[in-house]
Amino acid sequence: MSALIDHISIIQNKLQQLLKQYEHLQKENDKQQDLINTLQEDLEKHKDKMNEMQQQNLILKASVTDMDATDKKELEQKIQQYIKNIDKCISLLSK
Repeated sequence: MSALIDHISIIQNKLQQLLKQYEHLQKENDKQQDLINTLQEDLEKHKDKMNEMQQQNLILKASVTDMDATDKKELEQKIQQYIKNIDKCISLLSK
């Protein structure tokens, strides 16, 4: 009978260890998920900043030098996109 109690005690101890490990891994997983979210936000900010700088570069090219056909077309597309976005905003505001 004492052997059975010893086995149950050993199993309980191992179960408690497993629960502690599980809780630790859950906390670690939460920390890693927070880190992932932070890094994704940073990545989006950097992408936005890069796009902004590319647009500024394109505008500078247009103002400083004669543009080649591809750069000129890209600038025209950007301007058209801005105009469409402005038109959408105006239509939403007028509703």
